[in-house]
Amino acid sequence: MRVCGRAWKLGDDVTTDHIIPGRLKYSVGSLEEMRKYVFHDLIPGFAELVRSGDIIVAGRNFGYGSSREHAARLLKIVGIGAVVASSFARIFYRNAINVGLPVVEADVEADQWDLMEVDLERGIVENKTKASSFKFKPFPREIMEIIVEGGVEEYFRKRGRFPWG
Repeated sequence: MRVCGRAWKLGDDVTTDHIIPGRLKYSVGSLEEMRKYVFHDLIPGFAELVRSGDIIVAGRNFGYGSSREHAARLLKIVGIGAVVASSFARIFYRNAINVGLPVVEADVEADQWDLMEVDLERGIVENKTKASSFKFKPFPREIMEIIVEGGVEEYFRKRGRFPWG
């Protein structure tokens, strides 16, 4: 499975409140309504600018903060194809896998709008703009199956069982 898109370059310590402000969690109704507030305080207009398949390239500790699943789910809803970061907060990482959003731990050199490709099966992130590549440890088969199906719920709906049992 490959994901291709433009890089959205972010730094270290991007919190779940940066992704979706906590103050909006209870004041906005559905996830579909919430999508327009993704990165609302960090990147105004992000929801209108993002394209399907775009890739977030970030530094250390991506997704720390609240354990709300909304942050990972909303990134997927707005069209983010993958998040590549030096490291992830544990709960965000697991939530992302659960909703079928690929999260790749790798130190990657990229600038805003560089064309990126993530090959999840081969464990390679390519910066097509800079003609450079970076390796990462590919997912185990069970996690890859969850991502391909679109998340744990879809996996279970289609297969009637979890991949680990």
